[in-house]
Amino acid sequence: MKYLKLLYMPLEKVKNLSAEQLNQVYIEYPVYFNIINIVNNFRKLISNKNVGDLENWINTAKGLGISEVNSFVNGLLKDLEAVKNAIIYDYNNGLAEGSVNKLKVIKRIMYGRCDFETLRKKVLRFECL
Repeated sequence: MKYLKLLYMPLEKVKNLSAEQLNQVYIEYPVYFNIINIVNNFRKLISNKNVGDLENWINTAKGLGISEVNSFVNGLLKDLEAVKNAIIYDYNNGLAEGSVNKLKVIKRIMYGRCDFETLRKKVLRFECL
């Protein structure tokens, strides 16, 4: 289980895992090495905001022949322009999504109990808090 932590944190931050142990795992399971490598390359691509390397990364990922990675790549390819924009720009719609989510939760809680005017007042009251 500790080897899965390498998908989202560097080796230095994983407790009870040495470089020698990791090298042994890489030798025994070369596919695991490929997965860790492709995930880290994607993370670097995003953090460096390097859109030019995205095409190379996609080709490398497809070349691995891992169905889960291919599924991820196909999802990226469905809206490649949005992925490129997400890499380039720091903007996101998190604030709007959070407000919509909050509204939907309040609506579900109140379903069948009140009219629209009460819902409106409740949403406006929560916005002021």
